Amino acid sequence: MRRLFPDPADDVTVRECYDVDRPAPDGRPWVALCMVAGLDGSTVVSGTSRGLSNATDASVLLTMRELVDVVLVGAGTVRAEGYGPPRTPGLRIAVVSRSADLDFDQPLWQSGRATLVTTLDAPDVPVPTVRAGHGVIDLAAALSRLDARVVQCEGGGTLNGLLAGADLIDELNFTLSPHITGGHGPRVTVGAPDVMHRMRLAHVLEEDGFLYTRYVRA
Repeated sequence: MRRLFPDPADDVTVRECYDVDRPAPDGRPWVALCMVAGLDGSTVVSGTSRGLSNATDASVLLTMRELVDVVLVGAGTVRAEGYGPPRTPGLRIAVVSRSADLDFDQPLWQSGRATLVTTLDAPDVPVPTVRAGHGVIDLAAALSRLDARVVQCEGGGTLNGLLAGADLIDELNFTLSPHITGGHGPRVTVGAPDVMHRMRLAHVLEEDGFLYTRYVRA
C-alpha cells in the first residue's frame, strides 16, 4: 500500500497510518466513523458492505478495533453483518436500538461484552444498558456514559446520521471502493438534518484502485 498524502511513500502499513493520537473532547470520547462506499455512493451490496470491501479495508477496520475501547453500531448492522463476540481483547460492543427489540440469546449478548444503548422509556432488557433521552436516543449523553476514551462507529447510515446531526463525528475513516454498484443502497449518513461540519484531510492511501482516506475534525 502506498501513501499519497501527506509525505508520499511507496510502502506503508495500516498500523503506522492509523495508530495516531486521538485526544478525547471534554465530557465524551473521541468518535471515529469507519465506512466503505462505492463510486456511486452506496454503502452496501445485497444488504451488506462485504461486496465493496477487500482485505486491506478489513485490515483498517480490525486495526482500528485494536486502537479503540468501544465499537458503537446500530442494531440493523449487527443483524445484517452477523456481529458476534469481539475477538480483540478488552473490546466492548455498544449496540444502538431505540426499540430494544433484539435477540438477547445471540452469542454477542451472551459473551458479556455487549451493552445496549437505548432510550429511558425503552422496555427492560436482560443485558447491560446505557439509557439516554426520551423517545429519541440522546447520543451525546450516552457516549459520555460508555467509559471509553475512543469509540469507533461502524454504522449503519441511520446511526451515522444521528451522530452527524449532533456534531459528534471527530474522525471519518472512509474507504472508496472502485465499484459502481447501482441499486438503492444507503449513503454513509441517512436521515441527518442539513449540516456543514468541516473536516480536514489527514491522509490518503491507495492500493489496487481502493482509496483509504482519513478525515479529522477541522
